[in-house]
Amino acid sequence: MKIRWAIAGGLVAGVVGVSVFVSNRAASAASPQEAAVAAAAVGAAPASNSSGALAIPDTTLAINSPAPMSQRVVHYEIDAKYDAAKHTVDATEVLTYHNLTGQALDHFPFHLYQNAFQPNATWVREAKRDGNRDTMYEKWEDKEYGSEEIKSLEVVGQGDLTSRVQYIQPDDGNKDDKTVVDVRVPKPIAPGEYVQFKIGFQTKFPETQARSGWKRDFVLGGQWFPKVGVWWHGAWNCHQYHAMTEFFADFGVYDVKLTVPQNEVVGASGVKIGEVSNPDKTKTFTYHGDDIHDFAWTASPRYRVKDDGVFQGQMGPVSLRILMQPAHWSQVERHEKILKESLDHFERWYGPYPYKTLTLVDPEPDSASGGMEYPTFITGETSWFMPEGLKLPEVVVEHEFGHQYWYGMVATNEFEDAWMDEGINSYTEVKVLDSILGKDTSILNLAGATVGEREEQRLGYASAADRDPIAQKAYDYYNYGSYGGITYGKTASVLLTLEGIVGEDTMQRAMHTYFMKYRFTHPTKEDFLKTIEEVSGKDLRWYFNQAIYGSPVMDYEVLKVDSFPANWYEEKKKSAGKKDDKDTVYRSYVWLHRKEDFVMPVEVEIKFDNGEKVREHWDGVSRWTKFGYEKKAKVVSAEIDPDHTVQIDRNDFNNSYVVEENGKPARKVANYWLFATQWLGQYLAWWAV
Repeated sequence: MKIRWAIAGGLVAGVVGVSVFVSNRAASAASPQEAAVAAAAVGAAPASNSSGALAIPDTTLAINSPAPMSQRVVHYEIDAKYDAAKHTVDATEVLTYHNLTGQALDHFPFHLYQNAFQPNATWVREAKRDGNRDTMYEKWEDKEYGSEEIKSLEVVGQGDLTSRVQYIQPDDGNKDDKTVVDVRVPKPIAPGEYVQFKIGFQTKFPETQARSGWKRDFVLGGQWFPKVGVWWHGAWNCHQYHAMTEFFADFGVYDVKLTVPQNEVVGASGVKIGEVSNPDKTKTFTYHGDDIHDFAWTASPRYRVKDDGVFQGQMGPVSLRILMQPAHWSQVERHEKILKESLDHFERWYGPYPYKTLTLVDPEPDSASGGMEYPTFITGETSWFMPEGLKLPEVVVEHEFGHQYWYGMVATNEFEDAWMDEGINSYTEVKVLDSILGKDTSILNLAGATVGEREEQRLGYASAADRDPIAQKAYDYYNYGSYGGITYGKTASVLLTLEGIVGEDTMQRAMHTYFMKYRFTHPTKEDFLKTIEEVSGKDLRWYFNQAIYGSPVMDYEVLKVDSFPANWYEEKKKSAGKKDDKDTVYRSYVWLHRKEDFVMPVEVEIKFDNGEKVREHWDGVSRWTKFGYEKKAKVVSAEIDPDHTVQIDRNDFNNSYVVEENGKPARKVANYWLFATQWLGQYLAWWAV
């Protein structure tokens, strides 16, 4: 997800017909795999192996790989019908779960995310108390209500267990929160065995909140079906839905049938393998996904579609599908361009994109659906007025695409370590957009005004620098502002600073190594940090303990600069009233001060009035230090971190000191301000008339 206090972004999901895949294989008849997937999609028996026992399909229809790429734990087969008038989904779900935990399982927790949107749910309580990017809850309105109800639940071979479904609140004990249920099975599932759940459920979407729900005739179906928790580190991990948390799930296979009104244009995760018109003025779309851990979809009768784009990836072609709002159609090429450029950079720097599709959705304006990610499916955000120099669409699309890597494939636990997706993604966002759009122009490059992505990330961190550490559960942050500033901005700034410590090339190798080693797994923060240490060959605990695990703030300043003649005590009557001559020797001193608690070595560059420059190193351990010189020149300036490799210093303004001020920048700002105020005055005068 993309958090911007002023902006966010979006676009749509990958859909490719069976004929496309047939032609890719240069064959006139469907392969056995395609036939099997299509059969399952139209209601055939659940997947099984050659002996007839339950199994997770080993299909590769949706990936450019001859074999599965993940350890597939789940297979979801969902048959859903969307009522656009009531904003409800009535569905059946068959979940096949493979017990790879190494121990018998006697209960299974499920997420029911849409129950978060109820007045006494934990999500709403926290959003009301701590803030939220979508909804302020000034007053409760019926349209904000959402629900997800299990109507029936059967475990194959163990009978109807609907009465055993119990709501649990593992995080806060809020008995009114219904976002997690637990089901106890009469017969435990042995290690290595499969269990199959048959679930009937109904979901009612709220008006869009948290990038899910409806707005006018648009809907985004995210977190809409009962989803089993993750067995992780010896226990079930299935947190309640909190206002500052996202998601965590196991990899597997998805086969989804989605029935919608006849006039709807649909996009979804995975590949489209079927579309049928029904007598009741509906149509049914069938989708298949391999090696993904979630499934999202969207529908609107007004989308305009561009689905002829193809990116030639390292593992094979990627079909690009873009669903645009009609008012934004003039920007479709702009969206496709940044999507392809992002794909290219990620593949070259971090690793291959293995999926055959990628869908980008431009959501309904004012729908709180912009800037969201699901496997092979992202939403951007733009508006009808979007000059080329304002890079909002590019920023949002690149950010959401990056989630295909750090959320989609490196599937970390976002409840507990949101920074491992959002923050790492914000770091790579800076790197990729710097390369594509320019280091100082990646957000704004308009009428002489420029803003770069890395500076915005640093400012986001600076606004909440002393509130929280990076490494803590997402729902434990002080408030939503702190969550955003630390999880996104601080992580990006910490990793950019780390670049200056280990070297840019080393950092890029470490990121590539991390992605390739941990894709299609659930790595921990130590997996990430140890990878950087191993690739760099450095012990970085002094940095990680402060920057990741702690909350000390870094603020270094040039405290004082002084230069005076070495023989100041001698009277020079002959030179009275004259300037010092060039043979005068000066004693000069520069004092540096560590104002806060973050201890880090820094460089300082000292310039003299004869053009000489001196670089000094300070370990920062003491509260202050000074450097002294005797030269036939006076100090004119001193600057901490002259190469600007440190992004975590909260206050850059005290990092430098000049003996004589330069008024040119102030005059430039004044001119910009004069122009802006005059333009605004003329506009208001015109508007008033």
